[in-house]
Amino acid sequence: MNGFWLFFQNIRWQDVVDILVVAFIVYQIFLLIKGTRAVQILLGMVVIFVAFLIARKVELLTLHWVLSNFLGSIILVVIILFKTEIRRVLAQVGRSPFVRTPAETLQTIEEVIKAAVYLSSHLTGALIVLERQTGLNDHLRSGTPIDGKVSWELLVSIFHPQSPIHDGAVIIQNSKITAAGCYLPLTRNTKVSKSFGSRHRAALGLSEEADSAVVVVSEETGRISVAINGRFTRGLDSITLKRVLQTLFAKENGRRTYWLFGPRRPARPKGDRS
Repeated sequence: MNGFWLFFQNIRWQDVVDILVVAFIVYQIFLLIKGTRAVQILLGMVVIFVAFLIARKVELLTLHWVLSNFLGSIILVVIILFKTEIRRVLAQVGRSPFVRTPAETLQTIEEVIKAAVYLSSHLTGALIVLERQTGLNDHLRSGTPIDGKVSWELLVSIFHPQSPIHDGAVIIQNSKITAAGCYLPLTRNTKVSKSFGSRHRAALGLSEEADSAVVVVSEETGRISVAINGRFTRGLDSITLKRVLQTLFAKENGRRTYWLFGPRRPARPKGDRS
């Protein structure tokens, strides 16, 4: 018992801060990889490490030699396997915590909602990307430059089946439609439902790499979905879509969302077919 109290008496305030910082970093990393393929990769590496300890304990020399050489290059292996997640972490570290959501962002959300509801009622497929903190300039090269003010009429015209740039994504940056007809990376998650088409897979793929919000309208069912951080919220109407997007952008900038639209209620996910 005396040793227990002696231990706490010798702890410096720097040690407490050090532990809290490390715990916060580990927690944030866990939130970042939760629900992604990185979890399976991490579990696989844990299994390999356990196998290494067992091989050393029972003197399985060949297996121990192979695993020790593998673990000797673990830093390089981690960089290769987790390059997407590392890029996302670095992008989030570079965020400015002092940015505030401008009125234009709320207006942009309203226009996106109007367009999504209209396209849904006409069974017209759509893929709309709202950039947040992670830049999307790399994906603009595959599309057609627009540089126009966001309006639901313009979005509807872009995704009209007769439009030459309807088969792709619209990317919105700083409350402007920067480009249309952009091609996005497809998800590499093998557990994604086979009912998802290329539009939904592209939405998930981009949301796995960046922190963007990707609104998808299914041309088969007309159902509206939003992909964020590699996950779908599906079966949305205008009210729940507004709640999801406004909450997302308001939280991003450290603002309370209650005054925007009242108490938040979680949207009930529904089944969807791409």
